[in-house]
Amino acid sequence: MPEYPTALGASTPTSITLLGHDLASEVMGEVGFGELAFWLATQRRPSPGETRVFEAVLAALADHGFTPTAIVTRLTYLSAPDSVQGALAAGLLGGGSRFLGVTEDCGRFLHEVVAAHDPLPSDDAGWDELALQTVRARREQRELIPGLGHHVHKDGDPRTPRLFEIAAEEGLLGPHLSLFAAIGRVHPAVLNRTLPLNGAGVCGAALADLGLPLELLRGFALLARTAGLIGQLAEELRRPVANEIFLSVDLNNKPIPPEPFPPGESHG
Repeated sequence: MPEYPTALGASTPTSITLLGHDLASEVMGEVGFGELAFWLATQRRPSPGETRVFEAVLAALADHGFTPTAIVTRLTYLSAPDSVQGALAAGLLGGGSRFLGVTEDCGRFLHEVVAAHDPLPSDDAGWDELALQTVRARREQRELIPGLGHHVHKDGDPRTPRLFEIAAEEGLLGPHLSLFAAIGRVHPAVLNRTLPLNGAGVCGAALADLGLPLELLRGFALLARTAGLIGQLAEELRRPVANEIFLSVDLNNKPIPPEPFPPGESHG
């Protein structure tokens, strides 16, 4: 018979184990959901400080109001009220490079820089120099810096300093957050404008400092946003707006003549 080893959940007729612990007596009522999510992803139980930083990230990413992910969740529920899972999935599928995906993009970007430098800087001056090199290289390559800029919080994302503060309080302000902070300090000298370090980016830096798998950073953003989307659906039940959004578009469309794309033209 084939065997499929797992350190996660397993069942017998009389018990359920999870991560090597009895689910009913050792996990339920004893382990918070954020702590459990971290434990499942790393297969090591986080320290209280790691749990605090991780849960702060989840709170930072849970809900941002009427973003495209929230709107599509509400509209999908309007179209298929019998499919809550479809509405939630629609919102999660919209997590990409412009919304939610920045967390992963920033974490990966910072990690590439950190992993390529040994030894790492030991003070702010050293981090600033590394950040200058990094920002100049990105500008020469005509590439954006993930986590830099915000369409609403032009003068500073309020989540960013708070997450730095929490990480510092817990002794978990590591190289990814240090580099991200330095980018915030030095980029105006290179780009000739000042952009805020956004919350999604600082979340990616914090998750990378926690040692979470880079390939799963977007997954943690989606985990957080799932709670937010459930909240969006709960509010839609009490104060519906999806039908109004639908009718606003449907009743205000403006027919125009077809405009075919010119052959060979790029539309990316």
